[in-house]
Amino acid sequence: MNKERKEDLQDLCRSLKIEMNDLYLLNTALTHTSYAHESKLFPKPTHSERIEFLGDSVLGLVVSTYMYKRFPKMDEGELTKLRAYLVCETSLSKYARQIGLGKYILLGRGELLSGGRDRNSILADAFESVVGAYYLDQGLERVQKYLLDMMKDELEMTAKHGLCRDFKTRLQEMVQKDGVVEIVYQLVGAKGPDHDKVFDTTVLINGVVTGEGSGKSKKEAEQNAAKKALLKLGENL
Repeated sequence: MNKERKEDLQDLCRSLKIEMNDLYLLNTALTHTSYAHESKLFPKPTHSERIEFLGDSVLGLVVSTYMYKRFPKMDEGELTKLRAYLVCETSLSKYARQIGLGKYILLGRGELLSGGRDRNSILADAFESVVGAYYLDQGLERVQKYLLDMMKDELEMTAKHGLCRDFKTRLQEMVQKDGVVEIVYQLVGAKGPDHDKVFDTTVLINGVVTGEGSGKSKKEAEQNAAKKALLKLGENL
């Protein structure tokens, strides 16, 4: 690993607010199979598939344990559906985009030219791989804290309203079915003391305010804004 790559990975750790003793693990986690296969180095770089396998298991364990303890009245079927939703490709790629993971993935030329850095499947796999690397380097407790800090709001929201009540996803699917449409959520205000704030959010579709919502968290406010937008657009909720 050259100096520039090492510095890039250190920047990633700083942005994620995590520590990694072994940057080679992180580098492996972010090495796509296409890059490893095209490499002229000998031996060829180790790609991410094995560590992704581990990360998938760690992610499932963390989410399953949290749900089991947090929602004692949910039966096995409900827990399974919720876990599948939270760790699906769409969700994981969203988290990968939130932390800017795409620019750190090593890709082969073909994948790079075809937009691989923003492809859901590649981003989701990379997210799982990084989870696996972090687990190997720092242990389960730190991985658990990192993941739950990132996912807890969405997990609680989905459990509260049900999978069919993920209004943001429904709005996106509705307005983008015929092509790409810009959807932007804007925080417009917050009121109340720090321990009991209420957030106000609007959702803009192609620059036009289409829904407004409030909530005890930013994510809840966004969900409620999306719900109002769906109703305005004639969706049957």
